[in-house]
Amino acid sequence: MWERDRVSQKNVETLQYRFDGPEEAPVLILGPSLGTTWHMWDRQVPELIKQWRVFRFDLPGHGGAPAYPAGSVTDLTTRLLATLEGLGVHRFGYAGCALGGAVGIELALRHPERLASLALIAASPRFGTADEFRQRGVIVRTNGLDPIARTAPERWFTGGFAAAQPAITEWAVQMVRTTDPGCYIAACEALASFDVRAELGRVGVPTLVLVGSDDQVTGPAEARTLVAGIPDARLAVVPGASHLVPVEQPAAVTDLLVRHFSTAWQPVFETSTGQTALPAAAVKPVLSAAPAQPLQTGPVAEIAPVVPPQPQGRPDPYDAGLKVRREVLGDAHVDRALEQADEFSGDFQEFITRYAWGEIWNRPGLDRRTRSCVTLTALVAGGHLDELAFHTRAALRNGLTPGEIQEVLLQAAVYCGVPAANSAFKVAQQVIREETTPQE
Repeated sequence: MWERDRVSQKNVETLQYRFDGPEEAPVLILGPSLGTTWHMWDRQVPELIKQWRVFRFDLPGHGGAPAYPAGSVTDLTTRLLATLEGLGVHRFGYAGCALGGAVGIELALRHPERLASLALIAASPRFGTADEFRQRGVIVRTNGLDPIARTAPERWFTGGFAAAQPAITEWAVQMVRTTDPGCYIAACEALASFDVRAELGRVGVPTLVLVGSDDQVTGPAEARTLVAGIPDARLAVVPGASHLVPVEQPAAVTDLLVRHFSTAWQPVFETSTGQTALPAAAVKPVLSAAPAQPLQTGPVAEIAPVVPPQPQGRPDPYDAGLKVRREVLGDAHVDRALEQADEFSGDFQEFITRYAWGEIWNRPGLDRRTRSCVTLTALVAGGHLDELAFHTRAALRNGLTPGEIQEVLLQAAVYCGVPAANSAFKVAQQVIREETTPQE
């Protein structure tokens, strides 16, 4: 059977789903974003079913699915697994957009034995603030979904795409309008309570992090946070796309998914499934984006591996510090520092790795974004411009946007002095230009 739709009528523990593709192929699951239906993936399916049996599902109350609200990402994940259990699907690849991406992270953290490979699209380890999503719930309770529906295109698409594709824009509006309000509010609560920033290091599956360059909802900053935290992750930024990048740049997304799942499919944990999988090399991500191309003309982003990360050892301060130092500053910078160490400076390199990175940067009390803000301010105050340059790069890796770095330096100008901030702006401006200019 090449295609079938099913709706659970038994209980609230399963989801509305659809299969496409040959029954003997390995299963690849596509998870939707809040307010969308499985049709957001329509233009990926024809190419994906050449290699995989594609499983799509609808969130509760979306796309005509039964309106049984799910108030947490854990609840959604449990329902998805219950649906798959009933179908005899035990191991699969997974790609999810936004809320669908949160489900993917939950699968990787709580059910790693089920997951062969992962793609996170327009996703984040924490989606904004809890107050933002709860306020959205207040709006829906008071005014229904129409205000959310009318503003969906500006959140989901670039202005140029929305103007050039009025039919798709109207489709997006109607998708939201036809969603059950109670299920939409529950999904907002699920996003409000979702925060796995401290757990990303436990994601052990090969991961593609994909984001639109113009995404104002969960953009490149959030994508970099995921890449910095997940040990085996690669980053791809698609120019000229916003939040619903699979809809806005379908050819680019399809190409990236095909390449990722073709080469990064983790071996099965047991041989009884009969699946054949290719092991993926553990590599760290770098961004290498090509110039934007017209819609559906081909890929606009590349995934380029670099130096493999060092294997994790026991939880020793030095080993943990070296890992954090590499994740924050990058392998190339750390390798240069260690290679240049000699009998005179070697003890100092060990000191900062063990105590600055292993003891302080590794403490759970502040996230890495906040530690970058503090570090930038301290370096401005001390006039340490050489270190400011590589810590500006580190701040971008830790998820700060150029605009947020600007705000840090403006704040520093007030408390550290205008001359110090003037020098800092020159250094940071050059670094940001280098780091945000797409590589050919």
